[in-house]
Amino acid sequence: MEITELTVHELQEKLKSKELTIQEITNAYINRIEEKEKDVQAFVTTLAEEAKEQAEKIQSKLENGEIEGNLAGIPIGIKDNICTKGIKTTCSSKMLENFVSPYDATVMEKINDENMIDLGKLNMDEFAMGGSTEYSYFKKTKNPWNLNKVPGGSSGGSAAAVAANMVPWALGSDTGGSIRQPASFCGVVGLKPTYGLISRYGLVAFASSLDQIGPITKDVKDAAMLLNVIAGHDKKDTTSVELEEKDYTKCLQNNVKDLKIGVPKEFYGEGINEEVKKNLYEAIERYKKLGAKVEEFSLNVAEYSLATYYIIACAEASSNLGRFDGIRYTYRTGEFKNLKELYKKSRSEGFGPEVKRRIILGTYVLSSGYYDAYYKKAQQVRTLVMNEFNKAFEKYDVILTPTSPTVAFDIGSKSNNPLEMYLADICTVSVNIAGLPAISIPCGVDKEGMPIGMQLIGNKFCEETILNAAYTFEQDLKFKENNKPEFKK
Repeated sequence: MEITELTVHELQEKLKSKELTIQEITNAYINRIEEKEKDVQAFVTTLAEEAKEQAEKIQSKLENGEIEGNLAGIPIGIKDNICTKGIKTTCSSKMLENFVSPYDATVMEKINDENMIDLGKLNMDEFAMGGSTEYSYFKKTKNPWNLNKVPGGSSGGSAAAVAANMVPWALGSDTGGSIRQPASFCGVVGLKPTYGLISRYGLVAFASSLDQIGPITKDVKDAAMLLNVIAGHDKKDTTSVELEEKDYTKCLQNNVKDLKIGVPKEFYGEGINEEVKKNLYEAIERYKKLGAKVEEFSLNVAEYSLATYYIIACAEASSNLGRFDGIRYTYRTGEFKNLKELYKKSRSEGFGPEVKRRIILGTYVLSSGYYDAYYKKAQQVRTLVMNEFNKAFEKYDVILTPTSPTVAFDIGSKSNNPLEMYLADICTVSVNIAGLPAISIPCGVDKEGMPIGMQLIGNKFCEETILNAAYTFEQDLKFKENNKPEFKK
């Protein structure tokens, strides 16, 4: 097996047994990026020379006993809306094209403390607004399973890079499904943690009450390992929750006997692709054979969640993106006569069409006369969504749904129809509205060989439950061993 096909826990074993050095691992990934980046287009910034230097230093320190740590020398990719000191953080936008962050996000501090090696910043939909990574200012990322298909979004660069073995794992961010949907499209594992479990300090904000950083990995064990690194309270983030430290790898028991799984019938209705349904029903039968107790029930949140999500997300985006004004660290127009024109032209030229669309929507729902009718109403519905989930978790340990209504679609097929693109989030947005944890894992492929994702939703701060349910299914299905991206053209 090639070095770049190994999971992180397999790389760890090879390093421990001295079968591989940190330099060999790093060089293998750099060579893989050079080989596949022209096809996949997953990176905004690559850090090949810096990574080689870092690998040499870390190997030397390890040999001299100067540092310890299970993850020292393991490479990683970072979504380009997570601040990295001294490295560009562009959010895939012209507005921040030349912005070099003067500080590290808290998650980056934790990754640096582990002596991991940053291979570069990964492409995304501009300011994390989109579901296909077609709204990046720099490039359109392709799906490694079929280069004519989208990788999903907004963390499409992160998911595609993991699927293409250009990085062993990556960080993404999830506002309404932006980790889980690309993980589903690219046949990898994507975990959206409970809101507040991971610090958002240094994550460029899209919608502050919904955003959460999380791992995109090759398997569930790697997701648990990366969660161990990035989880934890942070004084710099007031939404960060103080909890007892956990080792999430200890919950991976490969046993779901008597686990209560709820299957909400509303998530399997109209609009869900027949092949997606078929694979999900097969997954449900697999869980039953593994000893889980599965029951269909009604979770009446899907029809309200999408509208609620887009009102809240756009309102918060409108507020958060007000700081990008052409005055401080952002793009500034070349010609202007006065301050008002400077603002107007800088924002008109600096933001792409999808970002402008959401700012306009958000400004509208927050405006006088419409605030009560839209934004206030959406917050009230948000409470109803939370209550529905609370009621469901009184009875079930895990809720099982499709991650996306379809498999990856063709590049360009939805980019001119925003409403159709928004509907692709129907299965994921309610999780962010309620602040819950959810994981997407591959559960099969369609007749064209494109991956299908299954979503497991847990109660707040019950990451162990969904990780073990996902791990048990993964060990039984062996998707990764039997399916590989083909880079079809």
